[in-house]
Amino acid sequence: MSDASLLELTGLRVAYGAIEAVKGIDLHLAKGELVALIGANGAGKTTTLNAIAGTLPAAGGEIRYDGARINALPAHRRLRKGLALVPEGRGIFTRLTVEENLRMGAYCRRDAAGVEEDMDRIFSMLPRVKERLQQVAGTLSGGEQQMVAIGRALLSRPRLLLLDEPSMGLAPLVVEKIFEVIRSVAAGGVTILLVEQNAHLALEFCQRAYVMESGAVTLSGTGARLLADPKVRAAYLGEL
Repeated sequence: MSDASLLELTGLRVAYGAIEAVKGIDLHLAKGELVALIGANGAGKTTTLNAIAGTLPAAGGEIRYDGARINALPAHRRLRKGLALVPEGRGIFTRLTVEENLRMGAYCRRDAAGVEEDMDRIFSMLPRVKERLQQVAGTLSGGEQQMVAIGRALLSRPRLLLLDEPSMGLAPLVVEKIFEVIRSVAAGGVTILLVEQNAHLALEFCQRAYVMESGAVTLSGTGARLLADPKVRAAYLGEL
């Protein structure tokens, strides 16, 4: 791993019983990069994120974060090291209030003043979240729930943020707002690995991208280069 790398996967394999969902992929993110992982449903994208976050075990290969091998590190220890996941489907606590959900993101922090500063920063990025602070999270719209999920992850002060399908099921205007927030987070120096169903949006938005098919990485390159690739255009952008 180079000095500038924050995450490196080498030959990563992940299996569900006898079924190998991720088949020996290589992937890396430099510090401060915004990288997309695209592919069809079932390609192994979510499984890859969960393996990085520690919510699924790796069956083989190596996960290195900030220079150290973390294969055996449990998920909560990875979070303490600055590796946070916003899961597919948001994963909020529906019976808790918005504020309680947000503060769950800071459960491992001991700097109370810093937490309040970060709450204010999140409110400036997501004013709708502040308006809903005492509302039960399960009564929010899908877009509001996604904002809460992102805010919760940010309260852990991540160095690497894993985002799984943040635009899923949301109206175009809400998606635009979500991606404004992601851009702002990236501009603040957070490294981001984004799994996104809208391939065109992801490739325009990210500096680099990887394409996954059937558990393997089949293409990688800059977003602009992949946008121009005829195979990508045919398979993921609906062009013949």
